[in-house]
Amino acid sequence: MSGTTLNLPGGAVTLKAGPPQEAGNGWNRTAYAATHVVMDPLAECDPWLDAPIDWDRTLAFREYLWGLGFGVAEAMDTAQRGMGLDWPTSLELIQRATKMAQAGGHLIASGAGTDHLAPGPDVTLDDVIRAYEEQCEAVEAAGSRVILMASRALARVAKGPEDYAKVYGRVLSGLSQPAILHWLGEAFDPALEGYWGSGDHMAAMETAISIITDNAEKVDGIKISLLSAEKEIAMRRRLPQGTLMYTGDDFNYPELIAGDDQGHSHALLGIFDPIAGAAARALSQLSDGDRAGYDATFAPTVPLSRHIFKAPTRFYKTGVVFMAYLNGHQDHFTMVGGQESARSTRHLADIVRMANDAGLFADPEEVAARARPVFAARGVAA
Repeated sequence: MSGTTLNLPGGAVTLKAGPPQEAGNGWNRTAYAATHVVMDPLAECDPWLDAPIDWDRTLAFREYLWGLGFGVAEAMDTAQRGMGLDWPTSLELIQRATKMAQAGGHLIASGAGTDHLAPGPDVTLDDVIRAYEEQCEAVEAAGSRVILMASRALARVAKGPEDYAKVYGRVLSGLSQPAILHWLGEAFDPALEGYWGSGDHMAAMETAISIITDNAEKVDGIKISLLSAEKEIAMRRRLPQGTLMYTGDDFNYPELIAGDDQGHSHALLGIFDPIAGAAARALSQLSDGDRAGYDATFAPTVPLSRHIFKAPTRFYKTGVVFMAYLNGHQDHFTMVGGQESARSTRHLADIVRMANDAGLFADPEEVAARARPVFAARGVAA
């Protein structure tokens, strides 16, 4: 159905139905969607402190993504890792999701970090190494490939590039299969400023490339989330032969995935969670040689992505979960850590407008019915 009107701050919008979603088949890019978790809103808990998960809804969303052709990047920052989701709950999530992936023959990679080690003045490099090794062993024991997440503890204790080389060399040497490294920029997590031993991204890049080169047989690829197409392309062109670049750039993903005559990026993106249907269609078009169709499909999703990931970027998860709620993947707009309050009413209204423009709503009437109580609770007349 179409023609459903929804009152929003700044004026009413007429919602429209987007094109039907279709599963991808044989894409020429590897595409992971970093996925969110669904909170159990009726659990007895301290909402800012606890993370009770609705396992059925959370795992059903992963089945939905696999059904469209995506790999799942599990227990990453999109799942509120480090912003409400602790390591014990993350490990249970990884174990449950990996079991499903193995049963269905699906692609999964999971975050291993040091988030159970609180950064502090007494933390040493050896503490960081042990923390990384503990999580990596648990992830590999579950049957998942490791995504080696950036470490807040390492960022605090490291004195320079040589400390990063020591830690990564030790941790990578113990893995049973190559890992995906993760360079999460300070826009996503201010505690990671100066990662790889420098506040200058180009200098930091030198260290990261050196570590990858020295441990090439243990590195599948690297995901970088710097929100700079120029920096990603510069790094992509310098990676060792066979090492993949996974774009984590939620501002410039269409051009980076499409690539140029010197190469392309694969994808490991949080924005693929809320725009999964459109992204699957675009990746199929690219694989079929339809560059014009690819560009036309992705183009209207970019303003939405830039809005969801606008500064403070670390609060992007609110928009991701809001979209999942609007599209019926969960029955409430309640988040781990109370993060549904992290964005303004105007911000949420603009998400509705931009998602509508991008054709991301399958059922306008359902979207309106779900949106109205959220906006009513924030003072918007129906």
